[in-house]
Amino acid sequence: MLRFAKAGLIGTALLGAMATTASAEIKCNDGSQLIQGNWMATPYCQDKLLAQVANARGFKTSFAAIRNNPNHKKELCRFLFSDIRVQMTCLDAGVPEYFGGGR
Repeated sequence: MLRFAKAGLIGTALLGAMATTASAEIKCNDGSQLIQGNWMATPYCQDKLLAQVANARGFKTSFAAIRNNPNHKKELCRFLFSDIRVQMTCLDAGVPEYFGGGR
């Protein structure tokens, strides 16, 4: 009976250790995501950076609002486009909008 109790405790400890090693958290730094040891610009992290810059500049917004509403993202970009940290993000969102092709 004692042998089964020890085996059960060891099995539980191993399962607990295996469950904690996998982390699905996305790590972002200045608009770049850590992917297999390399930092790459991704839309997810770019949106997170846009939310941080917008909040720092006094806009009341959230990361979820930017991710869920592309028009909210464009609206923020119209005001924040001059900030070099978010220029590429805003260009990808279609801001600034040029009409007429210079005619």
